[in-house]
Amino acid sequence: MLSYYIPIALMMAIAVLFGIIMANLSKWIGPRKPNYQKLSTYESGMIPIGTTRERVSVKYYVVGMLFIIFDIELVFLYPWAVTFKALGAYALWEMFLFIALLFVGYIYILKKGALEWD
Repeated sequence: MLSYYIPIALMMAIAVLFGIIMANLSKWIGPRKPNYQKLSTYESGMIPIGTTRERVSVKYYVVGMLFIIFDIELVFLYPWAVTFKALGAYALWEMFLFIALLFVGYIYILKKGALEWD
């Protein structure tokens, strides 16, 4: 019974080994000629000002979460679109309701000002 798991263990070992090799390949065979320009921080051609430990505005995270929430609708829309003809008219009205609820949520976050950058 244990012999059935040998191919799976072998495949996992190869995958881990492959990941380690690919992650370190540029370190092992890449050129090593560091200089000041290569080691400096690149910020769109501008000289970095301040520390990298500054706090990020909460608006950044709110917009990110809202993007994820409204992007999840595609997860529900795609299977529905693939099987649309087989589902019938009931599924059409259910999808209209789903999209209407998403639209109401979108209007709500617009009214709250969650997408406005100060």
